Amino acid sequence: MSVLIKPIITEKATNDSELFNRFTFVVAKNANKLEIKDAVESAYGVSILSVKTLNYPIQRNTKFTKKGLVTGIKSGYKKAIVQLAEGDSIDFYNNI
Repeated sequence: MSVLIKPIITEKATNDSELFNRFTFVVAKNANKLEIKDAVESAYGVSILSVKTLNYPIQRNTKFTKKGLVTGIKSGYKKAIVQLAEGDSIDFYNNI
């Protein structure tokens, strides 16, 4: 199983990468900071200063509609914010 699932490309993450050289990824739930660091370094060929992780829990919601009580679920995930060394960069758009 791969540690890196996908990069997060939102307005906030793009601004963070341009100003502070920090990139955001969705990673496997059981991955630790050392595994994330090794995976990003081997995948993109950059050197990493720090890794910050955030665990997002499962979100459940219920709505009252004409059909009755409708329940929904949004799965939980783990996010990693990776600080790159000065002069390194990751280009997500080079294969478009």
